[in-house]
Amino acid sequence: MYLGRILAVGSNDNGNFVAYRVSSRSFPNRMTKAFPERVSVAPKEGFEKDVFKNPYIAYNCIRIVDETAIVSNGSHTDVIAEKIGLGMNIRDALALSLLTMDYEKDDFQTPRIAGAVTLEGESYIGIVTASSIIVDKVPVGKSSYISTYEHIQPQTVEFKAENSSEAASFIMDQGKFSEFTNPVTSAAAFGTTTWELNSI
Repeated sequence: MYLGRILAVGSNDNGNFVAYRVSSRSFPNRMTKAFPERVSVAPKEGFEKDVFKNPYIAYNCIRIVDETAIVSNGSHTDVIAEKIGLGMNIRDALALSLLTMDYEKDDFQTPRIAGAVTLEGESYIGIVTASSIIVDKVPVGKSSYISTYEHIQPQTVEFKAENSSEAASFIMDQGKFSEFTNPVTSAAAFGTTTWELNSI
């Protein structure tokens, strides 16, 4: 099954996490790169001109703001991060940013998906489509995922990881996520007392 972009948020016995996977049929030549406070999605070397074909394929997919990790499939990562940085709570920052930026105006009306979790395990996941907006709370100790196609409602999932490297690997091709096609690249933030970032 092809789901397009996928993100997962939540917590388990080992810590709290956000994870992101690019699955793509149209623009597979992309990579993720981790920096101290963010992870970016960008075209691979030699495919830089792809951004002129589709402006939605390069963006920060993960941002860290103080004790909160934010994940999304587009430029709204930065918008949500800025609102949380100014003191807005996670739920409102997700809802307002998704509502304001709306779905992507491409040929597929691609939804915007997003999530965020704190080091204490407070977690939310959301989506805006051409017809609706959802922002759901994820219970502490639980995990949920959502995607741009097919699974456009939050889905509970068992997410096995003990660090950011394992989280990035898990959403790429393990557990439930092994059922979904066209994986390209992935990234994750994992935290207990501080956040660590990784990309594949």
